[in-house]
Amino acid sequence: MIRDPKQMQTLSEKWRREGKRIAFVPTMGYFHEGHLSLMREGRRRGDILVVSIFVNPIQFGPSEDYERYPRDLERDIRMAELVGVDVIFHPEVRDMYPEGFQTYVEVKELQNHLCGKFRPGHFRGVATVVTKLFNIVKPHVAIFGLKDYQQFLLIKRMAEDLNLDVEVVGVPTVREPDGLAASSRNAYLGPEERKAALVLYRSLKEAERVFREGERNAQRIIETALRVIESEPAIRLQYLELCDPQTLEPLSGEIRGGLLALAAWVGNTRLIDNILLEEV
Repeated sequence: MIRDPKQMQTLSEKWRREGKRIAFVPTMGYFHEGHLSLMREGRRRGDILVVSIFVNPIQFGPSEDYERYPRDLERDIRMAELVGVDVIFHPEVRDMYPEGFQTYVEVKELQNHLCGKFRPGHFRGVATVVTKLFNIVKPHVAIFGLKDYQQFLLIKRMAEDLNLDVEVVGVPTVREPDGLAASSRNAYLGPEERKAALVLYRSLKEAERVFREGERNAQRIIETALRVIESEPAIRLQYLELCDPQTLEPLSGEIRGGLLALAAWVGNTRLIDNILLEEV
């Protein structure tokens, strides 16, 4: 495990000089099967696999769960070793954001949709920390999960806009056996909350079903998913939107496909999920 950014940078520079391909998986830790799937993809794509563990304070709002975000470094290290991670980069907050830090990265349009409307500053924090991590780890390829679709799209746009020398790859959402999207925040859910949360994926699958059966009206597809969610009173829906998969602009009228994305509260836990509707 490496904690010092300069040490990580120096090691990555050495690997690059040796002609080795560096794959990178940035995480906030508390690993689950979704994280491990990203690591396995990174293992396939690189000679060296680096995983960062850093709970990034600048992507949390003042009333969000930064302090209580689940952490278990020893467990994470054991799990990472099992999938063949070469280096865990685990920096201190003071080293990532030293006194006087004042430089931020923003992706102006993509950050304003979906989660960005409800979490001001969140994606500025994400773009900033990922830019820093790319500069420290110097990967050839970086792996992100498509459960956080907006994040993936935003990082991909940022890398293209800034001519960053890194390929940004998205990996499909990993689901637990009951269908719930794998997430570190699932640990917050009590038994009844978890049962209620299953309605979120069911709503997306029902929308996908009517799309595959020929429904192309955006509003009717949204209403199909909404009816399923409303059958579970424990869910507080934050948003349910059908949008363009590249721009995240809302879709209306007749469509040929799109990203159906949602965020909802189950008790005190905020969950997100999405599904791509595509013609086959």
